[in-house]
Amino acid sequence: MMSMTCHNLDFGTRVLDLVAVGSSSNSSIERHAVKNHGKTFATKIYGARRMVCCRQNVSRTRVFSTNTSEALLNGVGQRTAPVLDLKKETKSPISLANLFEVVAGDLQTLNQNLQSIVGAENPVLMSAAEQIFGAGGKRMRPALVFLVSRATAELVGLKDLTTKHRRLAEIIEMIHTASLIHDDVLDESDMRRGKETVHQLYGTRVAILAGDFMFAQSSWYLANLENLEVIKLISQVIKDFASGEIKQASSLFDCDVKLEDYLLKSYYKTASLIAASTKGAAIFSGVDSSVTEQMYEYGKNLGLSFQVVDDILDFTQSAEQLGKPAGSDLAKGNLTAPVIFALEKEPKLREIIESEFCETGSLDEAIELVKQCGGIERAQELAKEKADIAIKSLQCLPQSDFRLGLEDMVMFNLERID
Repeated sequence: MMSMTCHNLDFGTRVLDLVAVGSSSNSSIERHAVKNHGKTFATKIYGARRMVCCRQNVSRTRVFSTNTSEALLNGVGQRTAPVLDLKKETKSPISLANLFEVVAGDLQTLNQNLQSIVGAENPVLMSAAEQIFGAGGKRMRPALVFLVSRATAELVGLKDLTTKHRRLAEIIEMIHTASLIHDDVLDESDMRRGKETVHQLYGTRVAILAGDFMFAQSSWYLANLENLEVIKLISQVIKDFASGEIKQASSLFDCDVKLEDYLLKSYYKTASLIAASTKGAAIFSGVDSSVTEQMYEYGKNLGLSFQVVDDILDFTQSAEQLGKPAGSDLAKGNLTAPVIFALEKEPKLREIIESEFCETGSLDEAIELVKQCGGIERAQELAKEKADIAIKSLQCLPQSDFRLGLEDMVMFNLERID
C-alpha cells in the first residue's frame, strides 16, 4: 500500500485529519533566525502562539510560528487552531509574477515542453490541448513542484534540479489539464478562464478522448521515471479524481451533507494532486521521509484552502471575474462550504435547495441567504485554518527564496478573499 493512502482516505476516524485543526500541544520548534536587513516586521498574537510576519520588497510576506504541534500538523486536536488574519496586516498584494520569479526559468522551460510532450501525431488532440494550455492557466502546480524541489534540494546539497524534477512538473500539469477537460464535460461548462471549453469547441467525444489521451500520455512518462513510490503516489491521484466526481454526483442537492464529506471530496478533486506534487518533488530531492511527509501536509492543506477559497468566490465574484456564471455550483446542487455552514442557521435555505430552484428567482434568494447567514465568513475561517497548517508544515525547510515562495503561495490564495 502506498504511503499517501494512510493519511486521510479512510472513511473511519482518520477522515478527521481533513477536518479538525486544533492544537493541544505546547511543544515548540526552534524558529530559524530571520536577518533584519531592510525588512519590516509585524508580530501578532493568535491565542497561545505567536505568529511573526515579516515583509520583504513590499510585495512578499513571511509567516513563522514560534510554537507548533505535531497534532496540528497531522490535522487533529482539541482546540480551534489560530488562523492567519490578513486584514490586520497592511501590505501590498502578492502578485503571481513576483511569487514565481525565483522559478521563472523553470516555468519557461516547462511551457516550451508542454505541447511537444503531448505528442504531435494527433492534430485534433493537439488543438484541444493547445486550447486549454493557452487559456491563461497560472501553472500553480508545476510552480509548486519547482519551489519544493529547489527548497528541499538545499537540504541535501543539490546544486540544480534533476531531469526527474522537471519531468514531474510536466506530468503534473498534463494530469491537471486532462482533469479540467473532463470536469468541463461533466459540469457542462461552456467557458473556462474566459474562453470556450474544449467540448464546446470540438464536441464531447473529442473532449473525452483528449482528456483520456493526456492521462495515458502522462502515465507513460510517469512510468519512465522509474520510481515506484512516485508512480504509486501520482497514480492514486487519477483514482482520486474519479472518486471525487462520484462522491459529488451522489450528493447533489443533499442538504444533509457534512463538512467532512465536503472536505474529503475537495481532497479527492483538488488537494490530492497538489499534495502528490509537493511530496513527489521532495522525494526526487532525496530528503528524509519526515520532510517528504511535511511537504505532503503542505500540499494537502494548501489544496484544501485553495478549494474553499474557490467555493467562496463562486458567491462573491461576478461572472466576468469567475469566467463562468456566479453561483454555478449551487445551481447544479453541489453544496460547498459556504452553503453547508449557512444551512446550519437558515431552514428556509434547505427548502429552496431541496426544491432544486424550481421557482423563478429562487437561486438568487438562496445566494443571498448564504451571504446573510454567515456562510461566507465561516468558510473564510476554514480556509485560513488550513492555510495556517500549510505554513507550519514548511518549518522543516531552511530559509530561502524558495521557502518564501511557498509561504507566499499560501498568502496569495488567502488574498483572493481578503
